[in-house]
Amino acid sequence: MPNSNAKLHSNHRGGREASRRELVSRSLQSAQHCLENQDFGTAYAHYLLVLNLAPELKTTVKETFQFTLFKWAEELDSLARIQDLFNCYEQALELYPNDEVICNSMGEHLFRMGFRDEAAGYFHKAVKLNPDFADAKENFYRVANWLVERWHFIMLNDAKRNLTYLRAIENAVLSGSKSVLDIGTGTGILSMFAKKAGASSVYACELSKTMYELARDVVAANNMEREIKLLHLKSLDIEIPKHIPERVSLVVTETVDAGLFGEGIVESLIHAWEHLLLQPKPKNQDISTGDYGRVIPASATIFGMAVECKEIRRHHRVGIQEVAGVCLSNSVQFFSPTYAAAGSEETVEPYTTEKLSRIPGGYRALTEPCQVMTVDFNDLQELKSLADRKPWKLSLPVTEGGILDAVVVWFVLQLDDEHSLSTSPSEETCWEQAVYPVQGLLDYSVKTGDTVMMEVSCQDCYLKIQKISSLPSECGMDFSDRDNTLSLGNEAELCNALAGLQTSTKQAGSTPVCVLESTEIALLNDVAYHECFKAAMSKVLLSLNPSKDLLSMDVDGHGSGINLQEHQNKSSLDVDPDALYILDVSEGFSILPVIAGKLGPVRAYSSVEKEQHQAALHVIAEANHFPKETLEFWLSHLEEESVVLQRPKSDKLWSIIILDVIETSGLIQQEVMEKAAISRCLLHSGGKIFPQYVLVYGMLVESESLLLESAVQGTEPTLGFNIAPFINQFKVPVRVYLDLSTLPCVPLSKPAELLRLDLMNPLLNSPSREVKIQICKSGRVTAVPFWYHIHLDEDHSLNTSDESSHWKQAAVVLDEPIPVQVGDELVLDVQHHKSNISITVKR
Repeated sequence: MPNSNAKLHSNHRGGREASRRELVSRSLQSAQHCLENQDFGTAYAHYLLVLNLAPELKTTVKETFQFTLFKWAEELDSLARIQDLFNCYEQALELYPNDEVICNSMGEHLFRMGFRDEAAGYFHKAVKLNPDFADAKENFYRVANWLVERWHFIMLNDAKRNLTYLRAIENAVLSGSKSVLDIGTGTGILSMFAKKAGASSVYACELSKTMYELARDVVAANNMEREIKLLHLKSLDIEIPKHIPERVSLVVTETVDAGLFGEGIVESLIHAWEHLLLQPKPKNQDISTGDYGRVIPASATIFGMAVECKEIRRHHRVGIQEVAGVCLSNSVQFFSPTYAAAGSEETVEPYTTEKLSRIPGGYRALTEPCQVMTVDFNDLQELKSLADRKPWKLSLPVTEGGILDAVVVWFVLQLDDEHSLSTSPSEETCWEQAVYPVQGLLDYSVKTGDTVMMEVSCQDCYLKIQKISSLPSECGMDFSDRDNTLSLGNEAELCNALAGLQTSTKQAGSTPVCVLESTEIALLNDVAYHECFKAAMSKVLLSLNPSKDLLSMDVDGHGSGINLQEHQNKSSLDVDPDALYILDVSEGFSILPVIAGKLGPVRAYSSVEKEQHQAALHVIAEANHFPKETLEFWLSHLEEESVVLQRPKSDKLWSIIILDVIETSGLIQQEVMEKAAISRCLLHSGGKIFPQYVLVYGMLVESESLLLESAVQGTEPTLGFNIAPFINQFKVPVRVYLDLSTLPCVPLSKPAELLRLDLMNPLLNSPSREVKIQICKSGRVTAVPFWYHIHLDEDHSLNTSDESSHWKQAAVVLDEPIPVQVGDELVLDVQHHKSNISITVKR
């Protein structure tokens, strides 16, 4: 009987195994059948069953499973079934926990939905699993810029700033402040300063999940994880005794931006004084500090001055009346977002930021620096009164004539009685300055003796400087009274002054207003860009329709000219059947379709999305006497906006397609080669993509600045604390938004062509290339800045490094500097993958 039972059990197991194999086989067949019918959801369910029943098939079906997962995820995404999508990825990662492709794909979905912290985790894991996985590296670099802003590296490398904070914290702790709360801890460096100084209790809060986890690793690496309590919270949400046992005697923080208040320091300190800090020390009383609360920094003084700066001007004011034959004068008023913020009810940052010491073309002070305001961070009532304080007038006497382009603001942080930090443009500092561009005036010129007037307020956690204008010296007014009262001698003086002010600002009532990004305004001011496109488009249109008299003008717009009135009369009756079709899919505001419309019988399509931008283009078209049919908005013709590149009509093809190839940041646009491939299929014979090809140029340089801005350089700048290995996980090899004209660097080689990207002839492209570079100056190679020559055709090109260009430049920063001597030869391994250019330097 025992033998008989064993045999029965064996038969039973054999039967179950056969059933399993049969079920697996049938499920695989069903999955394949579903894939053929594009039923990805059912196919995915079958593969899940197969992999759970037969784990040994993981390697065999891996690629097909990935394909099925990704297709099903796309479908779920389009149906907004987000939870189901994430459930599928979680199931997939249980089966393939170390699959970099699935991790990367999960991160892409999370990033698109705004979960940047979570996306970064998956991208980071994918890169760790496969350091050569280009897609994951590019995704991680993109998200790293969001999660760990680049100023963290610059500030941590600022040894002077770090030492000043350390000394102030040491003074406070030695004076009796033994319990410390670090608000917005970042990497945790100020908390570690406090512990090193001898504080008995140290707490630190950080809202960003990425920075909180980074701080946790940093504190542990410095053997302080038991001595510093980290809270993943906003300081406003900290409660006693839930999060910390009692009120603290010292708050340290550096939650300040270039405009001082923009990171919410006032709100967080009001809450801290009311709920987290001991009472402040009574003034003029000599009592132990430890029994009272205090804040580092103790106070701040804000300064400002008016400046002339061509670079600020060209990014915030349209300074041309006409561009490439298109008249802009008086048709639309263009403003940058900083001007729009002044009258907006939304919380919009009312300033931009610049490092004035490195701004292209420099700047010129029109006034002496003036004290704008002071704030005492140890005075609760003063902090609370800031938001309620009425706007006050401020006047700056003009000491040097020029063009009024901006009011620039900086501050001095008084950490304690002995230690301070200045963000002045004349200081060697890691800080940028806040810039309030001047817009909306009829006349921007000022002369010595004039007065620059402005209104100052603290609203929505921002320092706002508004209503900037100039007052001629003849008016002789004094607006220095900050109680918002005018110190005027008589009624006549008031009338004259008001008349002067009224005529100095534009009346925007009748003229349409269009708000553009500063880069869009810089593009509109780029005359060479528009003239180049005009000439190249004229050449193509003339070659496609040489018989048309309307195209007999030369590329400068002279010659026989265009009989526009005759063209309008014809177009009002019917659309020219021979009209050529032009599509502009460049991003942002573009007047290229309007320029194209002036070149002859064309149908020009703009892809601008914002209604305000469309209205502005309509007004410009009407001001230039365009037939209504000449300019249309392409997105309104599409059933599916995601598929922008398609035929203009079922029986028509495009004559010209304008693609955005280079981002203003200095990088290649994403998926540009894929867009070019589609565009080539949509051109009729003789049609062109603009640009037709792009040449990438670069050179070798030595730049200490790029090193400091890209990674923390060891433990010396952080005063011995081990921070670099952790934050440098988030360094990216490419620095963007650079101005090579002012970048502190020493060229070690001549510029060289690195790569060609051909949009019209893909056979000329290569994803990688080796370039030999001759060294012409001894030094250390630390970076390879690169820029582009954008060729619309063989005769017309644009250089993105030109002074008038709206584009910035980028640079690959080396992990380790390479010492070189004159005459050495280095080899650059240049690779292009999607929008990412990687450059490896070898001897």
